[in-house]
Amino acid sequence: MLIIDSKDCENIDKALKKYKKKFEKAKILLQLRERQAFIKPSIRRRGQVLKAVYKQQLASGKIES
Repeated sequence: MLIIDSKDCENIDKALKKYKKKFEKAKILLQLRERQAFIKPSIRRRGQVLKAVYKQQLASGKIES
């Protein structure tokens, strides 16, 4: 639960902006999307390895973006 301390003289737009920043920093939306479907640990690990291999190939110049 996100709590925003707002002063009486503070504009609602500023409070909303603070809330949006806090919401983005907390990564709540990413967690919700991750929890929509279960991904087996082996498949998650395979994806991480493939991503690392791709980044390494980009850095070495084998793949042009």
